[in-house]
Amino acid sequence: MLSRRIFLQSGACVLGAPFINRGRFSLFAGTIDEYSSLAVDLVRESTVIDMLGLLTLDFKKLDIWRTRPASFRLADFQRLKDSGITVFHPAVGYVEGNIYAQSTADITGWDAFIDAHPEYFIRVCGPADVPRAKAEGKLGIIVGEQNSNHFRTVDDVDAFYKLGQRVSQLTYRDNALGGGSTDPAEQGLTEYGEQVVARMNRLGMAVDISHCGDRTTLDVIETSTKPVLITHSNCRALMPHSARCKTDEAIRKLAAKGGVVGVTMERLFVGTGRTVTIENVLDHVDHVAKVAGVEHVGLGSDVDLDGRDGALASKKNDLDGLQYARKVFELAEGLVRRKYSNTDIQLILGSNFQRALTDIWQG
Repeated sequence: MLSRRIFLQSGACVLGAPFINRGRFSLFAGTIDEYSSLAVDLVRESTVIDMLGLLTLDFKKLDIWRTRPASFRLADFQRLKDSGITVFHPAVGYVEGNIYAQSTADITGWDAFIDAHPEYFIRVCGPADVPRAKAEGKLGIIVGEQNSNHFRTVDDVDAFYKLGQRVSQLTYRDNALGGGSTDPAEQGLTEYGEQVVARMNRLGMAVDISHCGDRTTLDVIETSTKPVLITHSNCRALMPHSARCKTDEAIRKLAAKGGVVGVTMERLFVGTGRTVTIENVLDHVDHVAKVAGVEHVGLGSDVDLDGRDGALASKKNDLDGLQYARKVFELAEGLVRRKYSNTDIQLILGSNFQRALTDIWQG
């Protein structure tokens, strides 16, 4: 396993640059929000990885982009780039109908979309693609799925790896591989699940346990020979009634094997008060750092640049006072405010996930 120290010395990323706080200024036209130059520089110099980052939650728009690639314009790319995010993992979960066919169509759709826009996107298939996206000023896309029911047999893991899939969440709900967090009597990792994890480890496909139940979560961490990812979840200690959030035990054990927790900005998993803000997100970052070390916390926002509170939303899903197009800058500003070092902020913004993915993908 590639240690943090070796990773930093290898030149795979540049940390600890002499950033200087030169004051505050407005970064986005037409707004009154101001950011410190230190926070802006940290975002711009970092390879920011959102391990559950959606290009859009408007799936009708996404379908048009992917079936008619010319409909994706320079302005669409620029808005995504202005977010500060370098690499997106825009995975969704198919849980009903022909999951194999839906997952196949999803992955081939991403492949075709990326191939149609080589001036904008890079398909992230291995460790070298992450820094290449940053160096070339493009956006990296990690192709993944939020449910592994499309693995009808262990050999399907190989087939989907060849299609370009590099991350797979084992369960969304209870399935043939293990239990989901919504299943009170979840079964834990099954024998078939163990076989799938072993094949994923051998190929270099990242195992995601964000939606797994507690027993399955611990079983997978123990079984896997590679680091395991929680791409988008928060801390049970701060959200005791949320089965989707992870226990301190799980976070510690995940970290001990090199894994990373992607903290989500979806209100349901952030806080329960009448007001839930970026400060509550930072509380989860603080807790993971305290429990497992700052080397094991990252970003998995589980939202796009517009948030989830659309006209049809039945309840409030977004954080109060947060413009999601600027969420990375808000996060960086908050980390500066909480006295994280420049090096640690860059770890949280992306270098932790970059290190873990390198360990997983390089074989």
